[in-house]
Amino acid sequence: MPTYDRRTFTKAALATVASARWNTAAGAPGVPRLGVVVGVSATTTPEQAIAKVHRLAFPTCQLAVGTAPLALAAPIREALTKYQVEATALMTLGEGRMVWNLREGPLTIGIIPPATRRARIDALKRASDLAKACGVKAVHTHCGFIPEGPNEPLYADAVAAITEVAGYCRSNGQTFLMETGQETPITLLRAIEDVGLDNLGVNLDVANLILYGKGEPVGALDVIGPYVRGLHAKDGLYPTDPYGLGREVPIGKGRVRFAEVIAGLRRISYTGPITIEREITGPKQERDIIASKLYLEQLINREYRGT
Repeated sequence: MPTYDRRTFTKAALATVASARWNTAAGAPGVPRLGVVVGVSATTTPEQAIAKVHRLAFPTCQLAVGTAPLALAAPIREALTKYQVEATALMTLGEGRMVWNLREGPLTIGIIPPATRRARIDALKRASDLAKACGVKAVHTHCGFIPEGPNEPLYADAVAAITEVAGYCRSNGQTFLMETGQETPITLLRAIEDVGLDNLGVNLDVANLILYGKGEPVGALDVIGPYVRGLHAKDGLYPTDPYGLGREVPIGKGRVRFAEVIAGLRRISYTGPITIEREITGPKQERDIIASKLYLEQLINREYRGT
């Protein structure tokens, strides 16, 4: 019989509890439900955002809520009820300047940079309160470039910041999801274990790992699979500019091996949402989303239903 030190036992126990809790909530054994990322803004109301989800025939969505004012609660609830859509998570990045590249990104994105950390933690707490008022069970964000070295001073700061946000979400009965991209999967796993809260999970953006040059999603499932509670379906190419990101492309045109990703999700008994994200605007965005929906439905049906 194997022996376990305290850290190994705690890791196994948390993963087991979390898996049971979330799989039950998702209705396991079951099939992942497709959704789409939409957002509210100065020019898009909750009614308009959720109407788009309904028009595209998705049962779920992730909803970006800006700085998450509580005044959004009533219109979000009304729109979700009207269109019979489930918001699986609310997302905020918080306030301040963010530069999406490999030079300035570590200094400007997420809750890692000291200058904007407090304001963004507060925005995530507002998002948690907003999610509670809307009956949404998860909050997610980009935490930023979590340092790869556990002995770097900012690593301890990152763990403390994530612990504060995740603890607040836990008090509101929610999962806190960290989106992949700006760190390697093993660094994300280290942070999850060092925080040690049972409501902390991963929103696996399968393209971001490639766009940031931090890994690839099939292999990432071997590392962080037990903690995946949400998934962004999008595609992309590896960066060739050492200071820039790779290029997002329509699903099926990039380096994400979606058939293997879906097969990997089935192997870990994942039944949560798969949420399409296409980071362009206009008619082509909707055309790409519809094409992605049909493509992913075929893969899901084959892997989960054998059809």
